[in-house]
Amino acid sequence: MNPTKKTALFLSLLVFLFAIGLRAQDKSADAREKSDSASKDSRLTIVVTGGKENKPVDSASVYVKFVEARRFAKDRHIEMNLKTNLSGECHVPVIPPGKFLIQIVAPGWKTFGEYYDIDETKRTINIHLGRPHLWY
Repeated sequence: MNPTKKTALFLSLLVFLFAIGLRAQDKSADAREKSDSASKDSRLTIVVTGGKENKPVDSASVYVKFVEARRFAKDRHIEMNLKTNLSGECHVPVIPPGKFLIQIVAPGWKTFGEYYDIDETKRTINIHLGRPHLWY
């Protein structure tokens, strides 16, 4: 093998290794971006009470609705149907920060619905339900 072929082979190998190194850096940047977005997600706890005594409302249906923005496709409309436990608490799985709707339906209580805007990583929302008006 003559010296020019050896030099050309060496240079092509060097360019190939450099390209692999750049691609590895791109993957680590993508992984870093994903971990940053995961750290921006929020954990939400909803506490539902009712009446004059502020008793916990158990087995209330809690509906959480929000829009998940996507870069290259249509935004996804996410709806979660959850229930409160005996102490009136409902733990919402991880949601992205932003505007979302909470609706609560419980037998014997007024229906509740309100929009919230969340930007913290952990938040507790206290909701008080009232008794419905009597119909004669």
